Amino acid sequence: MFTERFFVVAAINIVLLGGFAYLLTKKNLLAYFSAGRWWLTWLSIAIITLMDELTSIFYAPGEAFRVIGTNAIVYLIITSALMRVLSTRMVEIAEILELHGVRGGGVYSFSYMVLGPTISFVAIASILVAYILTASISTVSAVQNSMSFFSMSPSVILALEISIVWFVAGLNILGIKENAKVTFGVFVAATFILMSLLAMGLVDMSPENWHVAGKSFYTAATDLEKGSWIDAYYLIILSISSSILAYSGIESVIQTAGLVKSWHDVRKAYIFLGVTIGIFTPLLAMIVLSQQIDFGAHETDLITYFASLIGGLHFGYIVGFLASILLMMAVNTAFVASSELIERVAHRYGFRWIIKTNKRQSLFRIHIFNALFYSLVIVITGGSQKTLAEMYALGLIASFTINMGSLLIYRYSKGTKDVRAYNTSRLGTLILFVIFLSCFLYLAYHKPYGTAMWGTATLIFLAIGLKVAQKRAPEINQIKQTDAPLNMIFYIAENDAPAVNIYFRRPQETNIGPDVSSVFISIYSPRQGIPEKLAPNHFRFANRNLTLYDCVVEILYALDYELPEKQITVHFGWPLSSWIDRLAIGVMVFSIMRLPKLFPRFDFAIEYFGRAAKVKGPK
Repeated sequence: MFTERFFVVAAINIVLLGGFAYLLTKKNLLAYFSAGRWWLTWLSIAIITLMDELTSIFYAPGEAFRVIGTNAIVYLIITSALMRVLSTRMVEIAEILELHGVRGGGVYSFSYMVLGPTISFVAIASILVAYILTASISTVSAVQNSMSFFSMSPSVILALEISIVWFVAGLNILGIKENAKVTFGVFVAATFILMSLLAMGLVDMSPENWHVAGKSFYTAATDLEKGSWIDAYYLIILSISSSILAYSGIESVIQTAGLVKSWHDVRKAYIFLGVTIGIFTPLLAMIVLSQQIDFGAHETDLITYFASLIGGLHFGYIVGFLASILLMMAVNTAFVASSELIERVAHRYGFRWIIKTNKRQSLFRIHIFNALFYSLVIVITGGSQKTLAEMYALGLIASFTINMGSLLIYRYSKGTKDVRAYNTSRLGTLILFVIFLSCFLYLAYHKPYGTAMWGTATLIFLAIGLKVAQKRAPEINQIKQTDAPLNMIFYIAENDAPAVNIYFRRPQETNIGPDVSSVFISIYSPRQGIPEKLAPNHFRFANRNLTLYDCVVEILYALDYELPEKQITVHFGWPLSSWIDRLAIGVMVFSIMRLPKLFPRFDFAIEYFGRAAKVKGPK
């Protein structure tokens, strides 16, 4: 067995060595200069996210086993598949954001664009809770894994955990941030060590271990057959909720989308994550959870302890040290990502004082606040990995739920006409939304600590954020530029033509006719910016708290009251999207059908003008 293991591990390491040697010969492997700035490659952002996700392997399998036992083997695989489907929606969101000139920001930017400030503040709370708990649980796990071979008092362990938080905070305050080259170097070392661990685990799998793994599939299937379909669905949601932490960090790719040139890089990064972490995590978890280990005694250092069992004490030291480095990098990622999020929000609402930088261009005030929050959470929870894991899952699921809900609403209202290059099944997105919403409700009910933290953060951000948005929201400047209804009335009244054509156009449409007796109206969302004024007879009206139909009715009431002598014809564009793809078209047409009864003296037309065919006459 030893000889077989040696040759397998040696072969894998030789292949890895050759692969990395080949990669290092590539020019612009991690970054390149274009259009006046430096861009990261898809491999860079993929590795940054992979390192974030990879840290979960050191605590997530143990947490999943604690709740659902060996069924965790099955549900870690199912959850991995679910995350791959989710990643396709993340790519779609990145493309939509890029279309609207927004890069990075993830769930905050997308929920703000689609749903406005209120839900975006909920998104901010969810993300910040996730970052706080990422840093806290990673710090705790880093100490537990590195010190698993030593006996230390709880007070010393707590002191070490607080020290790590402030050490990383100090590095960020000094301006020493994580960069692509450092991350790639750690990634290379981690690949050799963890692939060796995986190879040794596979070679050492005994028939009993394979039996345990196979039995978990049988047990999971028979458990679903017990009771009603409601009981089965509840069990699925419980199991996915217990396994989701293994894939925390998946949203980091679209959070860092502003560092790459195109959404195509986001798509490549998610494909890379699918064929690496999407396979590695459930496979290693299956090997570890099928072993005869006292999981209760090694809940916090499961992978490190397993490494010492199959590779000896020194290999356990190596894996424990690697775990600490990776987990400390996750703490650093939380510092950097949360500071970038707060900076984005502060810029939007004009809070310059909190984003003041020091001589090293570091957001030192944000880093100090973050370190205080991280330390406070660790102290309150007593450094309990179990408590932190329960709290962590809720914020993570909340961000997934908001993302999928925002994507559904966006596609419902916009269809796919504006984004044709990459769009996914609406039914699939709806199923994902239902699953994540169910997981959120389950965790909110069964994990009171997580609910209390997430709920408190949400209420605080809503209370402060909504008050701030009323005075500082960037939409205020957009609304100030909007046309007054009386401007349109005066324009029509000054025209001697007895008949007036009113054309409603979407903000992106630019086909404005030269006929001065016609008026073109664009109803726009202030969050997406006011469209350009294309002609004197083009009027732009902001849609704030009304539906599109209500905005149309308001405009028509004004025309009916102020211009009783004019013969008015109202024109709407012909809907070309399918009902399946864009159900909102059916709702809009149904609403428009009510207009003739409200305005009986107006003429209404829903029309489409095709390209006139050129017909050659006889010679």
